Amino acid sequence: MLAKDFINPMLPVLKSTDTVGKAIDLMEEYRIGQLPIVNELEYRGLINQDILINADEDLPLLALQPEFGEVTITENQHLLEILAVTQKHDLQAIVVLDEEQKFTGTISVNELLNQFAKNLGIQELGAVLEIAVENRSYSLAEISRLIESNNTKIISSYYTSGSFSEDSKDILTLKLNRQDITSVVATLARYEYDVVGAYNFEAIETPDRERYDMLMKYLEM
Repeated sequence: MLAKDFINPMLPVLKSTDTVGKAIDLMEEYRIGQLPIVNELEYRGLINQDILINADEDLPLLALQPEFGEVTITENQHLLEILAVTQKHDLQAIVVLDEEQKFTGTISVNELLNQFAKNLGIQELGAVLEIAVENRSYSLAEISRLIESNNTKIISSYYTSGSFSEDSKDILTLKLNRQDITSVVATLARYEYDVVGAYNFEAIETPDRERYDMLMKYLEM
């Protein structure tokens, strides 16, 4: 999905001549801590609610210094690219410009994260597996083949680098379409994959209780 698909036309746009009080009211109404200042489709930057709180309500915004005037995205940038930019600058809103660098609209980061969660299949039933891997040297195709051999499919996956700590491992997280994953974990273990966590899996009742207990014992090793 592209940036143009996430623009919220309902989010207000501020002008330099608007007052601090108006900006605060709009931020409270729309529950967002940043809004863009735009003059005749020229983007000037984001104004932050934390700055406004300590300012005179009658003061025009042109008297304040907006931030992130150079931080924008284009209409055709992908969801993952947008998330990378918003995380880097800790944004609550991000501005979209067209090919002529004219203001097109604003994206709410909260709405963006909600969409990302939907894309990951978080709301769908199914277990989550965490597998420790070596520096991206794993084969997702092979892991997928092993999982699918147990009549289970991968809904989504993401990779977390453990480079921030010497003791941390790189983790491949998989969302599966089933909650009974005992056989999946057993297969991965047989091929020497290091399964370090399993979540939202189905508690197995007798006569398969022994298999469930084996899964729990394996994950606690």
